[in-house]
Amino acid sequence: MPDGDGTSSRELPDGYPVDLVVDERLRDGSTVRFRPIRPEDDDALVAFHDGLSTRSVYRRFFFVHPHLTRAEVERFTHVDYVERMAFAVADGDRIVGVGRYERLPGGLEAEVAFVVTDDHQHLGIGTLLLDHLADVARGNGIGTFEAQTLSENRDMLGVFLASGFPVETSTAAGTVTLRFSIEPVPDYVAARASRRAAVADEPPSPSPVPSPAPGE
Repeated sequence: MPDGDGTSSRELPDGYPVDLVVDERLRDGSTVRFRPIRPEDDDALVAFHDGLSTRSVYRRFFFVHPHLTRAEVERFTHVDYVERMAFAVADGDRIVGVGRYERLPGGLEAEVAFVVTDDHQHLGIGTLLLDHLADVARGNGIGTFEAQTLSENRDMLGVFLASGFPVETSTAAGTVTLRFSIEPVPDYVAARASRRAAVADEPPSPSPVPSPAPGE
């Protein structure tokens, strides 16, 4: 089990991006830790999923799925941090949110998804997960995110549509597909700065957004 400060007595997996571990302040003034997921998060991930409401699980998987299978736990906790990336959001020793992207065949696009435990929803975690995932994806040569959500999931739709990214949507059979460039366009930079200023209770200023590596 990982320690509450994001460190662990176990050896970190190869390629583990320690520099991505960061504390973030939420809308209620509390602080949580965002860190790349690790294989040893298996038990905490199971507890996280088991603690989600039926509604939250259905919104994430589009079907009733009360428990993760062993294969799912293995897959969700073992990523390469480049083609497949996942953040765990920790409140002490407890995982309260998970976000991930997976590069799609073809190279420049990735599917993104995240879920937050019911008692930590509406605090800004989903938006922060999107920000951090976009930063990492952009640095790894990914330029576009794609996501799917149920049309009734207004909370998730709101996260994407208010992000500042130029989101395009299409709807079929009650499912909304969202597609958008994750380049830090001015609208996104301004929206991100405004969000961070709101939780910091200070005037907004341009938020630094990591730039793609040279040649990307």
